[in-house]
Amino acid sequence: MLSKFDDYPVHQTAEPVIHTASSDRFFYDRYWYNGHARDGSFYFGVGMCRYANLGILDCSLSLAIDGHQFAFHGSRRAPDEPTDTSVGPFDLQILEPMGRHRIVIAPNETGIECDIVFTPRTACIEEGRQTLRNERHIVMDATRLDQFGLWSGWISYDGKRLEVNGETTYGLKDRSWGIRPVGDAYTGGAPLSEFQAVHFCWVPIHWESECTLAGWFEDETGYQWHSDQARLPHYDKMGDIPGTLDPSARVWQGRVDHRITMVPGTRRARSAVVTMNDRSGESMELHLEPVMVHRMKGLGYQHPEWGHGKWHGELVIAGESWKDSDLDPLALENIHVQQIVKATCGDNVGYGVLEQMHIGPSAAFGFSDWFDAAC
Repeated sequence: MLSKFDDYPVHQTAEPVIHTASSDRFFYDRYWYNGHARDGSFYFGVGMCRYANLGILDCSLSLAIDGHQFAFHGSRRAPDEPTDTSVGPFDLQILEPMGRHRIVIAPNETGIECDIVFTPRTACIEEGRQTLRNERHIVMDATRLDQFGLWSGWISYDGKRLEVNGETTYGLKDRSWGIRPVGDAYTGGAPLSEFQAVHFCWVPIHWESECTLAGWFEDETGYQWHSDQARLPHYDKMGDIPGTLDPSARVWQGRVDHRITMVPGTRRARSAVVTMNDRSGESMELHLEPVMVHRMKGLGYQHPEWGHGKWHGELVIAGESWKDSDLDPLALENIHVQQIVKATCGDNVGYGVLEQMHIGPSAAFGFSDWFDAAC
């Protein structure tokens, strides 16, 4: 089956582009974005993903503000044309590749609408390939790119309108693709002996003169089986960005050290010290002060109904909201969070997020069971 992409020299196999090289049902291709006010007054996230082997295209927008969270969800049968990135009233527009992206949600019954534009201020970072197996098959095999930027526009919710200031609303574009657990779990074959604990942290920060990224995966023993670290300059104008990759960017290789103090009764940080380390011996110590929490279930992560890649029908949209203080912080759907943070490194001050997902026991974080809490 042909698509518009087949008129470009981008093929990796003898198949048309729409056919994935892998027949794994968990193959995915996702757009993900976040935005947050410098003063910590609001956070929003946007996600859209095509699951080529499931035949599904889904999306979400989630806004955390004033102790509440509001979420728009949409799902449809994936269109034959992969450049069609719309789900009912939701439309993702790539104004320039590796440049500005626009998210529009037209008037609809959920009462959640938006018209927001992401404008990059850095080139892209290609994170290392993330590969994880269980005793029998690939669990994750994915690549991700990150690009820092600023947001402008507006979001309407609950009868209110939030103005998104293009000078003080920082954010990130995250594109990832490959294999991850999505859709309904595969239940065929002999039962696996056990689940794998996963502990993931991710820290993108906007500083006065640069942007930094630190991220890592650990298992239950504290072994850090994957890490990403980068420092790259940002630019006042998108036209000054020197291409998809920036020759001035520095990708570090080494372990990310961390000291995270958890909020008692939860698995999220009250404070954190994250130390980036390069094998050259250079290091950078970041002190993080969380300001606001956003539950990632608003974007489908571990959501009991709107989990990624689930079939809802030919076209279905829905909205929901909740007060964060009413949630059980140890329920599976509430554990995965991003918190707006104020960061310091010496005299430098930055703004970004700390993402955490801690499922299972961990020697490093002091968890002894799957969902026990910090003391």
